[in-house]
Amino acid sequence: MKKVILGSTPGIANLQVVDYDIPPLGPKDILIQLQAASFNYRDLEIINGIYSEAFKPGLVPLSDGAGKIVKVGANVCQFEPGDRVITSFWQNWPSGELKYATAPSALGGHQDGVLSDYAVMDESGVLKIPDNISFLEAATFPCAGVTAWQALVVEGQIKAGEWVLIQGTGGVSFFALQIAKMHGARTILLSSSDKKRAIAEKIGADHTINYIDCPDWDAVVWKLTNGIGVDHTIETGGPSTFEKSLKSIRLGGKVYVIGYKGGKTGEINPLLILASQARVQAIGVGPKSSLAQVLSAYQGLNLHPIIDKTYEWSNWKEALEYFSLGNHIGKVVIEKP
Repeated sequence: MKKVILGSTPGIANLQVVDYDIPPLGPKDILIQLQAASFNYRDLEIINGIYSEAFKPGLVPLSDGAGKIVKVGANVCQFEPGDRVITSFWQNWPSGELKYATAPSALGGHQDGVLSDYAVMDESGVLKIPDNISFLEAATFPCAGVTAWQALVVEGQIKAGEWVLIQGTGGVSFFALQIAKMHGARTILLSSSDKKRAIAEKIGADHTINYIDCPDWDAVVWKLTNGIGVDHTIETGGPSTFEKSLKSIRLGGKVYVIGYKGGKTGEINPLLILASQARVQAIGVGPKSSLAQVLSAYQGLNLHPIIDKTYEWSNWKEALEYFSLGNHIGKVVIEKP
């Protein structure tokens, strides 16, 4: 068997492929033969050594994987060989608030991820994949899909007719767009690319704004919402966009802090939070229960996640390099033939 691990020096070029033996299964463990995996911005930061936490060489990266079970431990009761399963980003966080989880551990960070031929996990950390969702599609949900669901549905309690402001066209953003529309919400999406804006509109965005051509996009948001402001903002830019996000929401509106692609440093005026009576909520993905909910929603509506490009599993390095350019729309996935 082979797995990809962090090398002694950060960077995609320094990732190493090594042989390994599958360890013995514990009584509640399952052995998964991975079939597909997707990339997240967090994965790239961990690989490049710029994540908020430092991880030692030897770690297997990537949190989002899907595959089939080939063997189960003696006391496994939920699964059997042949079952198609998806990994939960957070292991040991079944539901509720993170503070109630038992020793929560994130795949591809606190424990080995899924960029390997096989993975051994406790049965509590995976879910069965619905029949109408492929391995390829399933692998897009654990981080990006759950993050968007946790923000808008679990924390936001989104309702039909509400306004949602979405920043960018990456995995979380397009999941947020689809989830907002399935709940009957109205959407405004920001992008610097007119090509990406056109795709977003085709998928269902009610309005799009090119934030390069229109740097005062918060004023446009107010016009589009008839001077009321948006109910929800998917904030992925960080300090560079946070002020305008606060200026875009209605009184009592919600800002979900998810990313920082626009930078990690900058000033935030707390008076803007007070003035808008904003609810600012950090979203650190979500529990397995949210993964189950978003999968069920997509299954019931026969809805499919947005996948930009698919590579063969053996071309994982090329796929990572493409992903690192930031030109993708939705998700980038690798799969086995």
